[in-house]
Amino acid sequence: MDMLIDILPFVVMMLVTGVVGGILAGLLGVGGGIVIVPVLDTALGFYGVDSAIRMHIAVATSLACIILTSISSSKAHHAKGAVDFNLIKVWGPAVFIGSLIGAMAASYVNSQVLSAIFGIVALIVAIKMALPLDNVIISQDVPRGITAPATPVVIGGLSSMMGIGGGTLSVPVLTLMNQPIHRAVGSAAFIGLLISIPGTIGFIVSGLNDPRLPPGSFGYVNLIGFALISPVTVWAAPIGAKIAHSLDKRHLSTLFGGFLFIVACRMIYRTLVA
Repeated sequence: MDMLIDILPFVVMMLVTGVVGGILAGLLGVGGGIVIVPVLDTALGFYGVDSAIRMHIAVATSLACIILTSISSSKAHHAKGAVDFNLIKVWGPAVFIGSLIGAMAASYVNSQVLSAIFGIVALIVAIKMALPLDNVIISQDVPRGITAPATPVVIGGLSSMMGIGGGTLSVPVLTLMNQPIHRAVGSAAFIGLLISIPGTIGFIVSGLNDPRLPPGSFGYVNLIGFALISPVTVWAAPIGAKIAHSLDKRHLSTLFGGFLFIVACRMIYRTLVA
C-alpha cells in the first residue's frame, strides 16, 4: 500500500503529461515531446535517477511515445487535407537518416549537453514563431534540388537529440519556405513518425548495457513512462488537431512561440544550475 502511495504522484504526472502532450501534438504538430521531455526529466530526478542519464531516458521515452502520437495526429490532419505528401517524399528519407544519427550521437554526450541543445534550439524557434514575421520568407518553396536533403537531415538529427517530433523545427522552417502554417503543422505531424521510429531504435541500442538504468527500462526507453503516457496522448491528439483548425494562423503561431519560450527557459535554467 505504501508503495502505491509513493508511486501515485508519478502516475498522475505521467497521465497529465499525456493529456497535455497529446493536445499539443495535434494543435502544433510537435509530437508532444516538447512537454514530455522536461516533465519526464523532472519526474525521474524526483525518483533519484542518475542525473547523467536522466535526459537520455526522457528523450528516448518521449520518442517512443511520439510514434503512436504522430500516427494519431497525422490521421487527424490528413482528414482535413493538411498533410503534404509531396513534401514527405522529398524530406522523408533525409529526416529518417538524420534522426538515427542524432540518437546515436546523443549516447556519447551527458544530460547537460542535451538540456542545453533542447533549451537553445527551442528558444530560437520560440522567438521566430512569436514575433509577427508571417510575411518573412527565405524561399518561395521548399528546395527540391541537390541540396534539398540538408535541411531535413539537420531537423531529424536535432529533433532526435531533443526527443521531439520535428514540429518544433519543421513548422518554423516550412513557414520560412512560404508554406501555410496549417499545412506546415499537418506535415510536421507525419514527419514526427519518421523521426521517432529511428530515434527510438537508436536510443534502445545505445542504452542496452547501461548499468545506471532504472527498473522497467529497455535501453534508454522507460517502459513504465511509455505505458502511462502513450495511450493518453493518442486519445488527446485529435482534440488538439480540431482546435488548430479553428484558429487563424497568427494566433496559432503566437501560441506555438509562447509555449516554446516557457519550455526553453526552463531547460536552460536546468543546464545552468545543475
